[in-house]
Amino acid sequence: MKDLVHHLLQGTSPREWFLLLFFLFVLVLVHYSLTRFAAKRADRQQVNRRLPPSPMALPIIGHLHLVGSIPHVCLRDLARKHGPDLMLLRLGAVPTLIVSSPRAAEAVLRTHDHIFASRPHSVLADIMMYGMLDVGFAPYGEYWRQTRKLVTTHLLSVKKVQSFRSACEEEVIYEPIWSFMPDMVFNGRLDCSIKKMYSIAQQD
Repeated sequence: MKDLVHHLLQGTSPREWFLLLFFLFVLVLVHYSLTRFAAKRADRQQVNRRLPPSPMALPIIGHLHLVGSIPHVCLRDLARKHGPDLMLLRLGAVPTLIVSSPRAAEAVLRTHDHIFASRPHSVLADIMMYGMLDVGFAPYGEYWRQTRKLVTTHLLSVKKVQSFRSACEEEVIYEPIWSFMPDMVFNGRLDCSIKKMYSIAQQD
């Protein structure tokens, strides 16, 4: 058995190895795509939901090609054609709800605001923020309210902000000084840079 495997490895050219790996990659990609398609189809069949009207989308980019250099004008024209109140656009892989009328805006921002208060799920935020537990990415609920209360009380209180004053003032002073460093090092404008730093110190 070992001799057979050794013979096969030696008798395979680099081009054949490349074709074999490419074929395996295509198989994995097709399997992944079919799995995702089947999962989405099952979800759609399980949750019988009615989506807002939407224009024809392209693969991968969705409706990005319909949003031109003046987005609000393009969205207005699309809303007049496809949905005066609500319209669904897919900006890449992100489904986006476009609200175009005062009545729909009141329903989204006031009547049912708790439903739309959470940020969409993000894989990057899930990894970087320990499962989206940060106050900026956590879903709306009791955990988010308690976290916001802790941040407001212990991090953003007047006393705590005043304790950062010296560090903020140092950053304001040192930022222009660092901007003068290239002139001092490369252009030999030491006198001018020293005068600028002296004037900043006098103003402080």
